[in-house]
Amino acid sequence: MAVFRQQKVEELYSISEELGSGQFAIVKRCQEKKTGVNYAAKFIKKRQSRASRRGVTREEIEREVNILREIKHPNIVTLHDVYENKTDVVLILELVSGGELFDFLAQKESLSEEEATRFIKQILEGVNYLHTRKIAHFDLKPENIMLLDKTIPVPHIKLIDFGLAHKIEDGVEFKNIFGTPEFVAPEIVNYEPLGLAVDMWLSGASPFLGDNKQETLSNITAVNYEFDEEFFSHTSDLAKDFIAKLLVKDTRKRLSIPDALSHPWITVSLRRLENKIHDNKKSAMRKLKAKRLKEYTMKSHSSMPPNNTYVNFERFAQVVEDISNAEHRYSILARNYETLQEDVEALISIYNEKETWYKEENENVRHELSQLRYESRKVESMKRSLKNDMRLVGSSLGNLSGRYSELESRYDNLNKELTQDLKWIQELVQGFQGGNAGYCGGNFVSVLNRDLSDSFMDLLNRSCSEDLLEGLNLRITDAKI
Repeated sequence: MAVFRQQKVEELYSISEELGSGQFAIVKRCQEKKTGVNYAAKFIKKRQSRASRRGVTREEIEREVNILREIKHPNIVTLHDVYENKTDVVLILELVSGGELFDFLAQKESLSEEEATRFIKQILEGVNYLHTRKIAHFDLKPENIMLLDKTIPVPHIKLIDFGLAHKIEDGVEFKNIFGTPEFVAPEIVNYEPLGLAVDMWLSGASPFLGDNKQETLSNITAVNYEFDEEFFSHTSDLAKDFIAKLLVKDTRKRLSIPDALSHPWITVSLRRLENKIHDNKKSAMRKLKAKRLKEYTMKSHSSMPPNNTYVNFERFAQVVEDISNAEHRYSILARNYETLQEDVEALISIYNEKETWYKEENENVRHELSQLRYESRKVESMKRSLKNDMRLVGSSLGNLSGRYSELESRYDNLNKELTQDLKWIQELVQGFQGGNAGYCGGNFVSVLNRDLSDSFMDLLNRSCSEDLLEGLNLRITDAKI
């Protein structure tokens, strides 16, 4: 458990105007009374109870403080001291007075890609320092990228606000849902294990911003974006390639810090900017020399008797200036040629990467097509087998139909014979009933019918199916009645 100084911060620092605020924190300018040095005091509201939802837990405050105490880098805000009172923990931080990088860029009429890479490189170097120590910032967005002093030609970048930062431990799975919706990585939205790659999901003007929070998060998880002409109409292919390789859903394929720092857009643009600065210095030196030579000739002429010396000196100075301009133009041409060569090499490198990717995709497609052809052959084989089975079933049905017709014919014949026999028996019974044998009429007919029925059914059992027998039984019963 971290121990913070319990002394009142107001006793050691003069607190002045507010510089910014968040949900549970306020940042104010302050000056150390003893040294007169200006700092930023971040007042973090403590959560008073576990049941409360207002304020920050002590565990979260301690995590932020411990991370800030561990890091020291030119592109990251530094922690000077920590104080605590009944309601707040106060972090005394390095004063970053240049404002947000986003505001600084918005005020500029134009920003070349070479200038942009100088800012991007500083951000990447700061993040690289964190990642080498297994620290993930988890909240990199325009508001948390500040300028130390915006009055100098190349302002110095400072990364601030480590309230969400975590140390990533090997073998320990970490999941959480936090951050500003339009800037969070897909793995945060999907509640997947988080790592250092979250910080590489970098974006300035978010291309995923939707009409509402849900649409924005859906765009992020689907990686649904395009290079809007409003923002990217004058952006080079190298810059677009750099952005596209950062906005990758698969964290294993997303640019790492070393890959980002060595990307052609960063290296070529910075080299081009250095060459421009060098050329400008050389041009300025040439102009200065020509100017001084001209001044010298005029001064010399004023102290010499009238002759053509001044004219000759003036012509010589003009020749020197023309040579200087020619050298400058040649230097520009040479530099443009080198730049063109670098661009060609970078494009070839990107082309080779794309070609490798297309080859891999082509191989995957070929494999999938092979699988589909195999599945198609299996389906065709099953269709042929089913057709053979259907033919066999059709043949069996034909045989059964013939057998049924044969049995039906036999049944009709038997029915006719039975009808004749029954008629004969009825005539015989009537004869008995009309004579002296009337005393046995009813019983005799019943027994005779039963015997004939049993004999007839025994005959049918040997040659007919069950369904046919049932039908015959019904018809016999009807005949008896």
